[in-house]
Amino acid sequence: MISHERIPNNVDLSGNKRLQRALEHWQPRYIDWWHEMGPQGFQHYHQVYLRTAVSVDPDGWCHYDYVRMPEYRWGIFLAPPVADRTIGFGDFFGQPVWHEVPGEFRNPLRRLIVLQGDTEPASVEQQRTLGQSCPSLYDLRNLFQVNVEEGRHLWAMVYLLHSYFGRDGRDEAEEMLERSSGNEDKPRMLEAFNEPIENWLDFFMFAMFTDRDGKSQLMSLAESSLDPLSRTTRFMLTEEAHHLFVGESGVARILQRTCELMRASGAGLSGDVRRIGGIDLPMIQRHLNFWFSASIDLHGSEISTNAATYFANGLKGRAREETFDDHRALHATYQVPVMDDDRLVTRSVPLRNAMNEVLRDWYTRDAEAGVERWNRILERQGLSDRLRVPSRRFNRKIGIYAGLHFDPDGRPLSAEAWAARRHEWLPTPDDKAYLKSVMARPVYEVGRFANWIAPPQKGINQKPVDFEYVRVEE
Repeated sequence: MISHERIPNNVDLSGNKRLQRALEHWQPRYIDWWHEMGPQGFQHYHQVYLRTAVSVDPDGWCHYDYVRMPEYRWGIFLAPPVADRTIGFGDFFGQPVWHEVPGEFRNPLRRLIVLQGDTEPASVEQQRTLGQSCPSLYDLRNLFQVNVEEGRHLWAMVYLLHSYFGRDGRDEAEEMLERSSGNEDKPRMLEAFNEPIENWLDFFMFAMFTDRDGKSQLMSLAESSLDPLSRTTRFMLTEEAHHLFVGESGVARILQRTCELMRASGAGLSGDVRRIGGIDLPMIQRHLNFWFSASIDLHGSEISTNAATYFANGLKGRAREETFDDHRALHATYQVPVMDDDRLVTRSVPLRNAMNEVLRDWYTRDAEAGVERWNRILERQGLSDRLRVPSRRFNRKIGIYAGLHFDPDGRPLSAEAWAARRHEWLPTPDDKAYLKSVMARPVYEVGRFANWIAPPQKGINQKPVDFEYVRVEE
């Protein structure tokens, strides 16, 4: 029997018998999925120091304690309602928000929720073997915190599907447990979530860039005229902040350690850090290039009738819509660089059709700010090298640049030039083999860290860095 104790919630789950029965049918399949596709080797005999969402109170929304992951309490929470909230954009601007799904928007709203929901279990599946190469118990715990919260975000989307979309919603919730990352027959819906994540540099870059796309998408859905969707995604953003922290701080600690190893090598800051088990800056840049471009693709095509329709109908807005002056966007235009023969030219398109680009603008600025924080580490260490975000045209698989070739500065390339130089800019088989070798032995000793990463400056929830964040049951 599902109860408030088993599933913390603020949606009166026990008072909605139909919803309760639906989730009681879905929950065993979810637990089976978690056992099969969740963190490999850490399901039964490990206690993990995790936070669990227990309310939406900003002063005490989560609880920290040791828990076995299959016993984690995946809750359902909506942010507090905004009194007299009205639709903030599109053709229905200024009208009251919706508390039920309008029939004419049922299919596109379901599609948006399913797309968001499908990414959540996908990332758990992508990262399921990383515990066997962890650099510390601190990092192992952070990985598992991300994993269980992605699972909770799946619950959040499934709640919406079950509550507002009837049998179609229930069927979609079932299918999200039938697809799996990288599966040839039933892959995940978005390509970045079918990419393998087999080392911790990939994981940190994924958390930095792909979870940042998750943040931008949640911010857009938080503007939705469907108030339950808006309130659900607003609370999800509370947890998403930690996922971005894990990615950004993870790469920052790799950079710090790389600089330390360079100095320790005796060759100064120009030394070959691979000789002593470090991760060199060109390899870090190649992984940055890959995950930024894969995450940029997640925003969709630069010129999109779907994006225009979502905005017009009030289904998905711009991140922080309140910062814009024109909330209808009926007459404004947006300048998009497009290829005309072999030249880049600027094309003016209706702003509504460029809403994916508007979101990509926000995303790119936010990503660039994070990379600049990494560069400050290099500057403090006396290095002249700098990491940088590549052009939005680089290595694209979706949108108007798909099938075309550009260098990281966004300059057009021939297919021959791309083939000759792509390994300068993207991870190579040699990179992957090297990362596998330096991460071959996991570090499970309390307070110890792998050679290739620096310890964090502080621990989790005011615990010390050398706290036993993951422990084996006796």
